[in-house]
Amino acid sequence: MAAQHRHEDRDDLAGEHPFGDMGQLILLIVFLIVWVFDSFILRISVFLARDVSLLIRIPLGLAFIGAAAYFAREGMRRVFGEVREEPSVITAGVFGRVRHPIYLGCILFYIGLVVFTLSIISSVVCAIIIVFYHYISRYEERILLDRFGEEYERYIKSVPMWIPRI
Repeated sequence: MAAQHRHEDRDDLAGEHPFGDMGQLILLIVFLIVWVFDSFILRISVFLARDVSLLIRIPLGLAFIGAAAYFAREGMRRVFGEVREEPSVITAGVFGRVRHPIYLGCILFYIGLVVFTLSIISSVVCAIIIVFYHYISRYEERILLDRFGEEYERYIKSVPMWIPRI
């Protein structure tokens, strides 16, 4: 991988939680194992799926996954798609709607999978994942406040953390 493509080597990026990437990977693996085993093999906690038609669950789940793809793709494009000469708070595009669009995309992906099968056990793991994303987001916001100060404070006051501004 060329040095200019590694985000660790970019001065225009503020940083991330030291266990953020590993935590995300571990939680993804745990979630997928739990979701597959409960939803398709053991079927311990998918009793709600009997009461909600696939005609509702599939389009709703796909809507969550579509929104997830949008937020994650646009957030990644804004953060990693260009090197900024002068480091600054990113407020354009999807970052003008929500402060953590990449993490929001990840959360919406998990919710979409839960909606497909309505697995209660997977919902619990999903809730743990949401808490994890909130924790690493708060950590990264402290880094951004240290780096950008008042500019980031104004951004926090004007753009919501998780529920996108329409």
